[in-house]
Amino acid sequence: MKEDNIDNLFKNLEGSFDLEAPAYGHEQRFLEKLNTQQGTKTLTGKNKSWWKPLSIAASIAILCTIVFNVYKSKPSLEQQVAQISPEVSRTEFYFASLIEQQVNTLKSESTPETKKIIDDTMIQLKKLETNYTQLEQDLVNGGNSKLILSAMITNFQTRIDLLQDVLNTIETIKNLKNYDNAKTTI
Repeated sequence: MKEDNIDNLFKNLEGSFDLEAPAYGHEQRFLEKLNTQQGTKTLTGKNKSWWKPLSIAASIAILCTIVFNVYKSKPSLEQQVAQISPEVSRTEFYFASLIEQQVNTLKSESTPETKKIIDDTMIQLKKLETNYTQLEQDLVNGGNSKLILSAMITNFQTRIDLLQDVLNTIETIKNLKNYDNAKTTI
């Protein structure tokens, strides 16, 4: 029965509904009137305008702080070693360039006959580099500096001797191959 009354009410009011859109700013004015009656204060457009730029500025400041802290991290292991012993960095540069030169020569001598020995040599060099890095870490951590520096130099010398021995072996292999080729052509 109640539903019939509501249906009748809407049928009677049909055509008299206001279908026009409210004027610009109607909602804001309505909320201000409502809040003044209730004694509260709302954030108007003027009060809201500072919030967005402030939040953007705060986000940028936080991002800059994070980036600064990442790049300001502690110095690398090589830099720490250079601070402890500048001679080590000069010696390391000399030995590293010499080793790199010999490695390039070794790679240029690669043939099917010498591939296995070259691959094994590269594995041994990686192991020696890992040991050298551990020695650097020990030096930074405050170990016996004279003993560690001596071990670091020995590590470099071992790498150079290994490369020189392998280059000599490759030269011997090449000579034997040439000798065998000369022998079979006669």
